[in-house]
Amino acid sequence: MIRFVRATVDGVAQVGRIDGDAVAFFEHDDPLAAIRGEGTVTSSVPLAGLALLPPVEAPEIWCAGVTYERSRDARLEEAQTDARDVYALVYDADRPELFMKDASMRRTVGPGGSIRVRSDSSWMVPEPELGLVFGENGEPVAVTIGNDVSSRDIEGANPLYIPQAKIFAGACAIGPALAVPDDWDAPFPIRLRITDESGAELFAGETSTAHMKRSLRELAGWAMRDNPIPPGSVLLTGTGLVPPDDYTLEPGHTVEIEVEGIGVLVNTVAA
Repeated sequence: MIRFVRATVDGVAQVGRIDGDAVAFFEHDDPLAAIRGEGTVTSSVPLAGLALLPPVEAPEIWCAGVTYERSRDARLEEAQTDARDVYALVYDADRPELFMKDASMRRTVGPGGSIRVRSDSSWMVPEPELGLVFGENGEPVAVTIGNDVSSRDIEGANPLYIPQAKIFAGACAIGPALAVPDDWDAPFPIRLRITDESGAELFAGETSTAHMKRSLRELAGWAMRDNPIPPGSVLLTGTGLVPPDDYTLEPGHTVEIEVEGIGVLVNTVAA
């Protein structure tokens, strides 16, 4: 399921279901309703040439941290204080790390949008993640791709700086589509590729949600516990892909995150 605008329908957002090279679109702009099978498919248009929007206007975006062993190790490596032990502790604990990344899409862009870096950080990285989309009853109803752009030097200076390391203008991207898994327990391969302005590859890697310490539904249950997260909100489930320590995001770099069955989320770093 995608959200898009067409040049022939000035500025009007629509929801559509991808069918090969075409998109069958609904008469409404509610991706959750479309997932529930509500509404009438009015027509179809070629997928090529559509301007894609974020697949859902998420009221809130949440993140789970240190859900992969690779992420735990990276946090331990970057930590500059004795507080580094908190990362090992949360990885092994029953309760996961959860934090709010954004609200009302103020800091989040969609496919083709510009992500950004903090002006006071010298070590910025993308974090490719599988995103869970919550429905009316608080259960996950779809998945998407997310990029939890982060400052490793700010978080490494002190874990209490995590809101500043994670929450800033252009700090998140979601898209390009919503997909409803046939099997929620099946692993999702996740691929990351970063290129510079000339197209030269700076980093490429692959992981899988099979390497997560906690299941998707477990993370969703913790996020919703005593916490009224609105429908349409997204929970990013952590990253298992970390570029080498000598890499930092810079203006002009392009980040591509691919998850089979969802598509490729492409964003360029803005100045």
